[in-house]
Amino acid sequence: MGEIGRWTGGGTPSKANPLFWNGGNIPWVSPKDMKVDVITDTHDHITDDAVRQSATNLIEAGSVLIVFRSGILQHTLPVAVTSRQVALNQDLKAVKLREGIHSSYLALALKAFEHDILRTCTKAGTTVQSLELPAFLRFQIPVAPFHQQQRIVAEIEKQFTRLDAGVAALRRVRANLKRYRAAVLKAASEGRLVPTEADLARDRHRKFETGQELLVRILAERRTMWEGGRQYKEPAAPNATDLPALPEGWAWATAEQLTDENRSITYGVIKLGKPVHDGVHVLRSSDVRRLRLDLEDVKRVAPDVAEKYRRTFLKGGEVLITVRGTLGGVVVAPHECVGFNISREVAMLAMVETVVAKTVAIFIASAPLQRWLIRRAKGIAYTGINIETLKELPVPLPPLAEQARIVQEVERRLSIVDELESVVTASLRRSTGLRHSILQQAFTTTKFAV
Repeated sequence: MGEIGRWTGGGTPSKANPLFWNGGNIPWVSPKDMKVDVITDTHDHITDDAVRQSATNLIEAGSVLIVFRSGILQHTLPVAVTSRQVALNQDLKAVKLREGIHSSYLALALKAFEHDILRTCTKAGTTVQSLELPAFLRFQIPVAPFHQQQRIVAEIEKQFTRLDAGVAALRRVRANLKRYRAAVLKAASEGRLVPTEADLARDRHRKFETGQELLVRILAERRTMWEGGRQYKEPAAPNATDLPALPEGWAWATAEQLTDENRSITYGVIKLGKPVHDGVHVLRSSDVRRLRLDLEDVKRVAPDVAEKYRRTFLKGGEVLITVRGTLGGVVVAPHECVGFNISREVAMLAMVETVVAKTVAIFIASAPLQRWLIRRAKGIAYTGINIETLKELPVPLPPLAEQARIVQEVERRLSIVDELESVVTASLRRSTGLRHSILQQAFTTTKFAV
């Protein structure tokens, strides 16, 4: 690398001097600009005075830029070719190539060998990852004759173009799957996914328990279950203002009406403390996703900490909703989470009739109810949903038999979506490896193709 051209560093003009920055038209490259293959413009610009009176330098168009100091060097080596004259900050270096070396060839070669460069040329013991210049200048890359460099660059760009088209297609598939998932949930919450119980009962000349009758039964059971010392208070009915019409046989209920007052809607442990190896599992918002749980990295807390929040120990079948930070997560607690607790970021809805839990979770995950919650979220940097607001959440309540069909159909369709998303995710992951394989094939072969 020390033989391929003339290396130049950079610097940062004083931020305290407005004459160095105001009205500047010289692109000033810093690591945040090095997310592209070709530098055409930058976030910051400096003036001619800044170049004359600071440690930065002007770099000619066609030079190759490399980040030499940044935390990102733990994972990747940012490299770019500049298409215009620029200046650099102190974390980058640039090389003006000697005759016979193609700038794109060098940039691609550096990406091909980035793992070796980061392994052999990184300074040890520094707070911020950085490359050691003498070791880097000793690093060797194969340099083909110039006409072969051009052919190699052209072939790599052709392969990358094909790969990029495939990646773009996969991302479109992923976006379409996301839209389809949302459409399934919305159709389910509006009674358009499966035949309604009212229609089936009419066709077969039979009676059925309506959603309103189911709600009356749940409320009676809720009252019977009450074990509190104070007088039982009936939960308020949903505010019907602006609520859409429901399918025949459905009814509106509030989240509070459907839940056990002995385990009133609430969130869990406020301060988790340090992780404890054999402590109590506590589900956080990062664990509760939309209709699924991520149990890969569940935090464990000290038993005495979890014990202070006994009311939120899970028994299985509760509906869990994220109410702090990242909103939108909702799932039914499975049997494997019995004995877990929840954090302050997660609220618990313990259903009077656990059989309705999956339907309630599906409906809360749908766009109409998500919009209802988001409109009532508080805060700016750290948004949250109040428990009293959550209690008022209006939830559609179909007849039980219809709920079973809805849950079965939603799970069937979303299982197919999950399988397809897994295939897409794996293919996107492989695309990263394919990109590196193309570079490896181009630069580590023992004999260049003619």
